Amino acid sequence: MGFFSTKSFNFLSLITLVFLTGFVLLAYSKSAPDYTTLVYKGCANQTFSDQTGIYSQTLTALFDSLISQSSKTKFFKTSSGGGQTSFTGLYQCRGDLSNGDCYNCVSKLPEISDRMCGKTVAGRIQLYGCYILYELAGFPQISGVQMLYKSCSASQAAGSGFEERRDTAFAAVESGMVSGNGFYTTSYESVYAMAQCEGDLSMADCGECVKTVVQQAQVECGSSISGQIYLHKCYMSYSYYPNGISRKSSSVGTEQNTGKTIAIVVGGAAGVGFGVICLMFIRSLLKKHDDY
Repeated sequence: MGFFSTKSFNFLSLITLVFLTGFVLLAYSKSAPDYTTLVYKGCANQTFSDQTGIYSQTLTALFDSLISQSSKTKFFKTSSGGGQTSFTGLYQCRGDLSNGDCYNCVSKLPEISDRMCGKTVAGRIQLYGCYILYELAGFPQISGVQMLYKSCSASQAAGSGFEERRDTAFAAVESGMVSGNGFYTTSYESVYAMAQCEGDLSMADCGECVKTVVQQAQVECGSSISGQIYLHKCYMSYSYYPNGISRKSSSVGTEQNTGKTIAIVVGGAAGVGFGVICLMFIRSLLKKHDDY
């Protein structure tokens, strides 16, 4: 008779299996892309004096109004207060998020904004899955195609053919946005690309914005295998997987970007690590939905 009985062996095997399964799931959950991960924040240099608390109350009311709509629609713009103490704000979720995910994403934004921007007269918080923008009455406006943030991977495409594949995918994005839905994902020979316009842009303005952001991605990121370019009214991201995505899809979400970054948002901004959201790309391509 051995040291372990059959029952003991089976029990230990079961415990080991459960432990290993849990470990794999934990590793995957930590590495999988998260639509609530911060991409960048931009806060105005000016702050408001709030001795009576009216500005804070108005801004809170604005945020509450935005959150209340986020379970129903993926884009909403409104204002709160009156006169010089009024705030205008909006949120937008990625076109491939469900209404529930949109709500979960947007509901995190006010706390992040308060922590990172405090009592600034304007601010923008961009997560992977959504963003929020608020401005005090009279805040200067900027061009819709002004660059706010860029991130290009340090890894460069090896060999020939990358630029042709990239440009073909980019052309498909430009063409796809003409439909007027404002959100589009595509893939071409291991290049995955996505673009989105702000929800209140006209079809023509969206097309011009996407054309500009595509040109910026080509110039700014060059041969980088992945990149993100955010303009004021639209953004795009792309990823290139020459060896396929099956083995890397569980780890690319935590890959830290060591390439070129820039952040120029309403007076001052800071960017954080860049992770390619390939799983969200795949989900978008499978769903084939182009709704906001």
